[in-house]
Amino acid sequence: MRKNYVLDTNVLLHDPKAIFKFEDNDIVIPIYVIEEIDKFKRDTSERGRNARHITRALDALRAENGSLAAGVPVGTDGTLRVDVPAARPKVKSALDPHSNDNAIMQTALDLRDSKPDVPTIFVTMDVNLRIRADSLGLSVESYENMAVQPDDMAPGYVDIVVDNTAFEEFFERGTLKDPQVEGLQSNLCVMLTDANSPKRTALGRYRRSENSIRALQVPREGVISVRPRNREQSFALDLLLDDSVRMVSLIGMAGTGKTLLALAAGVKRVVEDGTYARLLVSRPIVPLGRDLGYLPGDVEEKLGPWMKPIFDNLEFLLVSGGRRRGLRGFDELLQSGQIEVEPLTYIRGRSFPQQFVIVDEAQNLTPHEVKTVITRCGEGTKIVLTGDPNQIDNPYVDSATNGLSVAVERMRNEELVGHILLTKGERSELANVAAAKL
Repeated sequence: MRKNYVLDTNVLLHDPKAIFKFEDNDIVIPIYVIEEIDKFKRDTSERGRNARHITRALDALRAENGSLAAGVPVGTDGTLRVDVPAARPKVKSALDPHSNDNAIMQTALDLRDSKPDVPTIFVTMDVNLRIRADSLGLSVESYENMAVQPDDMAPGYVDIVVDNTAFEEFFERGTLKDPQVEGLQSNLCVMLTDANSPKRTALGRYRRSENSIRALQVPREGVISVRPRNREQSFALDLLLDDSVRMVSLIGMAGTGKTLLALAAGVKRVVEDGTYARLLVSRPIVPLGRDLGYLPGDVEEKLGPWMKPIFDNLEFLLVSGGRRRGLRGFDELLQSGQIEVEPLTYIRGRSFPQQFVIVDEAQNLTPHEVKTVITRCGEGTKIVLTGDPNQIDNPYVDSATNGLSVAVERMRNEELVGHILLTKGERSELANVAAAKL
């Protein structure tokens, strides 16, 4: 059944291509949405870019198909119309009459009342506005086109019970060919269990191109000074050290070792093995809590507080394990250019060939920002995304719409991509209790 969808401003600022994703339904954009979008057109942030994108898209539809007020074709068989009321809508007496949010919502209410035979749905990503609209009897939905439910996210590994013959074959050859298990995806990590002896287990990873499960290629002595403490960390290190896997995503709560594992693998492959020309570590500049404001000094001094977690982990690796292996000091590697640490602000327009790239705290990025970062990767580059969708400081994304979750969902089952969900904290017993209870 054909429906009317009234879109809020935040939907278009989040996804400027949303107007093309409602199939054969009718889209209504209140004129107040256009006014709000105009306020962001000069922003240098992603919201500004999206505001300019949707403005150009609407202008192109107008130029090709006629007046937006009358309605233009869009999508598979839908229409788009900009609603311009004769006068500002009169909102309910309990609501602020000067609020643009309320005017947009009232436009949806008036459309519903004027066309009772056609379902009218108000689409907004503003939780409070959804509550208000629902209280007034309006059908309301969140924009879910780019949303990924965290509870539905695949862990990246499975448990498989095999007979004794297959288990022995895996132990002897390091490979189990044609496992004959449905649902195996490319680079899916596997824990094999002997059916005759459940305590006998082995770890491997499925290679779709070979249709086989191969044993993990993790050095017995670990990487630099880091040894995996659980099977998830073993899976993660195997993916991080495999150059054929060009994108790895590590998701987990605080203390699971995401950043440390990624940095250890990066230092080994760049500094120790020389496989990549540079280790580039970056993270979004999003403050936790109240911002301290202006920071004095040059670019490096300004970055210091933001990049301190990265510096701490690198110093731990190079001091505790690096000296025993003859690696140079942290400052020397920075000065030589083998290790580079910078904010994501300066990523756009760059290209990274033959580099090991780590994007920490990627849950604070939008889907468009993650796409921008991944598309910077040149020939021979490996990129690692780490983060926790439950620790988001960016007010414009949530656990379902952040770029990390979307990238994991959209990129899975690709030959070049691997993913692991880390669930066991290894930082300390206190950190584990705090993560679970607070």
